[in-house]
Amino acid sequence: MSEAHFSPVEQELALGAEGPIEFLGERNLLPPGTTMRSLTDTICAPTEMKTPKAWWIGFAIALFGAGILGGSISWLLYRGVGVWGNNSPVSWAWDITNFVWWIGIGHAGTLISAILFLFRQKWRTSINRFAEAMTIFAVMCAGIFPGLHTGRPWFDYYMFPLPNQMGLWPQFKSPLMWDIFAVSTYFTVSALFWFIGLIPDLATLRDRSTGNSRAQKIRRFAYGFFSLGWRGSNRHWQHYERAYLILAGLSAPLVLSVHSIVSFDFATSVEPGWHTTIFPPYFVAGAVFSGFAMVLTLMLICRAVFGMKDVVTMKHLELMNKIMLTTGSLVGYAYAMEFFVAYYSGNQYERYVFLNRATGPYAWAYWSMIACNVIFPQVFWFKRMRTSIPVMFVVSILINVGMWFERFVIIVTTLHRDYIPASWGMYSPTIWDMGLYLGTFGFFFTCFLLFLRWLPMIALAEVKATLPNAHPHASHGTDHAHEEHDHHDAAAAVPAE
Repeated sequence: MSEAHFSPVEQELALGAEGPIEFLGERNLLPPGTTMRSLTDTICAPTEMKTPKAWWIGFAIALFGAGILGGSISWLLYRGVGVWGNNSPVSWAWDITNFVWWIGIGHAGTLISAILFLFRQKWRTSINRFAEAMTIFAVMCAGIFPGLHTGRPWFDYYMFPLPNQMGLWPQFKSPLMWDIFAVSTYFTVSALFWFIGLIPDLATLRDRSTGNSRAQKIRRFAYGFFSLGWRGSNRHWQHYERAYLILAGLSAPLVLSVHSIVSFDFATSVEPGWHTTIFPPYFVAGAVFSGFAMVLTLMLICRAVFGMKDVVTMKHLELMNKIMLTTGSLVGYAYAMEFFVAYYSGNQYERYVFLNRATGPYAWAYWSMIACNVIFPQVFWFKRMRTSIPVMFVVSILINVGMWFERFVIIVTTLHRDYIPASWGMYSPTIWDMGLYLGTFGFFFTCFLLFLRWLPMIALAEVKATLPNAHPHASHGTDHAHEEHDHHDAAAAVPAE
């Protein structure tokens, strides 16, 4: 009987795992010939090879930046928030701008890990570990600013429901309290999600540390301790998949709730330019937009440096560019809708705030935001641009610049001119504003480089599940020898106990 007389299900059973993909004219996520052994060797290599000089140079620079952060915080604690450029009326400036920006950077990890996992998008497997780590480090950077901008950070424990000598309890009417609980919950769930996904890969690194040298013994002990006795049994996989699914279900609402709550810092006020219901969805779209841009920027560098081009393919990058095009268009729509709502409201103060943003003394920041967030991402409508490494690298950096300007525009241009012209003022950052912001980059990249050096940057166990021979209906005919080779490689990659 000819192939045309088979149903799609029959063709799948007849052709094996490659059948439905070839029948639909599609291809696998990973290049042909990719085996479990080759994946294991490629992904584990950065953690097993001798530390390259380039890594030490990058780590020294990042550590110097982290030192700047420590120095800036120390001077701030000694002198007070007066060392910043904040003034009246711009009482919020770079502190909250940077807080919102870093929280936005951390959103892509949870989106890739949780929401795409729940929708069974297998292409996420090559980038989720990378994005999850970036999420944790970005949220750590973001958490610095709310604690410092209060002016007396040694009393920050008042914001938690803990007994204290003043008999004070958190004021849950304050958006600051919403931030504390939303961000701490987001960080906790994201860290657990990241660690649970690491367990099978840590066990692989443990079992590959077979030497008798002191370094190998330390590696075997450390990876063995954090892999929690993983042996890859059926019972272990059942518990792992159940825990992963539960945490994904908990994380998915956090993608929407955390940045919505951050937007309430502004939306629940009565300040013209802030008091608007569009802020929650607008902030969420912007957070996913900037988060994906940062993931893409760092992924392109690591993909080239560590030879991951066969694991993070052009198809993965193109799909990320499509998501950035979608979220960037949503952000552009929100910008236009803000002006429409201000016009339609009939409120002269609301109208003035938006006209001042576009034509006032900070117009350069507003139009930089529009160019970076709305105009430049439109190049991704064209496949040639979506698949060009230099184009996507430059655009991803411009998006992050534009998203920082967006937060600056929302905060500073709204505050610097209020109802009374006599109280208008301009804001300019001081060296300590800049030092604190640049220092968070140093802290972020210090953590990130340590992650790249000691932990697998790609989710090895999850990527292996996307291979054709991992399919439960993989053929045992013409592809039998190829599968046997893969199984032999997989066994070689993890020595027998």
